[in-house]
Amino acid sequence: MKIAHLTSAHPRHDIRIFVKECSSLAAAGHEVTLIVADGLGEEIRNGVRIHDVGPKTGGRLSRMTGTVKRVYQAALKLRPEVVHFHDPELIPAGVRLKQAGIKVVYDVHEDVPRQILAKHWIPGAVRPLVSGGFETLEDWAARRFDAIVTSTPHIRKRFEQLGAHALDVCNFPILEELVRDTPWESRRNEVCYIGGISRIRGIEPIVAALPGTSTRLNLAGPWSESDLRAAVTAQPGWARVNDLGVLDRKGVAEVLAKSKIGLVTLFPTPNYVDALPIKLFEYMAAGMPVIASDFPVWREIVDDAGCGVLVDPQDAAAISAAINELLGDEARMRALGESGKRAVLNKYSWAAEADKLIKLYATL
Repeated sequence: MKIAHLTSAHPRHDIRIFVKECSSLAAAGHEVTLIVADGLGEEIRNGVRIHDVGPKTGGRLSRMTGTVKRVYQAALKLRPEVVHFHDPELIPAGVRLKQAGIKVVYDVHEDVPRQILAKHWIPGAVRPLVSGGFETLEDWAARRFDAIVTSTPHIRKRFEQLGAHALDVCNFPILEELVRDTPWESRRNEVCYIGGISRIRGIEPIVAALPGTSTRLNLAGPWSESDLRAAVTAQPGWARVNDLGVLDRKGVAEVLAKSKIGLVTLFPTPNYVDALPIKLFEYMAAGMPVIASDFPVWREIVDDAGCGVLVDPQDAAAISAAINELLGDEARMRALGESGKRAVLNKYSWAAEADKLIKLYATL
């Protein structure tokens, strides 16, 4: 089958889009093209052809108009049997491609209407209006697409209630990438946070917690707010941070292999309380205990796997106490890490999710 994945906002080697979905479909024998907008040129990797429509220019409005138009035109010219798009701003393009006779799959990474309610760049007074307006558009379009792929069962249920053909393909780890037989004794007395860095992902309480511990934080990921880095680096706890920047997958695996605890303390925003953050499962796959936000969905996972400690993510003292509690008991840390790894091997791996995606394409 000739398939085109589309993104106007994500990087070309995005973990969910390229590493997992596109590469899995190519390995299954499909002809896969990933259309991106980054100005880095053409590329073939993992059997996937990456087609670049040129760099994004200007701000968000420019991306949502000019960049989207170029991505749409490239997809229309390619004439694939199926278009699979990954950004909400591409919904109008998806509708037009459907009208052109192409089957269309919408990949919903986030519960966007709830995510909008926490967008710092949208004035607070108008967020409910923007959220409601987008949800109306998304619901209308979803009923017209051939399939909706979601990142969590919670989001899938919302689209199923609309009568859409919805399937959850969760963002679980690729076992070959992260599961290693790392001797516990070789790990350093360090904790880690991997992924996007923002206020609502909890970076400020994490750094504020560090002075009350004897550990260091391995911090890897992009900063999403221009003023946030300056505010966080001014905290006393920043002296205990190993600022690693943005790492490739090999670099991420190395950080996970040398750290003792993984932190995933996202704030209780409407979009996060029902999410399945990939970092949670990557920490588990790497065989380390987790300190996670005490949300009902996350509590069920962590308690069932026996892999960590739950805290109030906005309470720096609670995070500090949890770090000290775990670092003070090597045997417990090791046991929690091994339990988490077993849970990933048995239940939370990408291989099963890839099989679901491939079977969906067979129905198309």
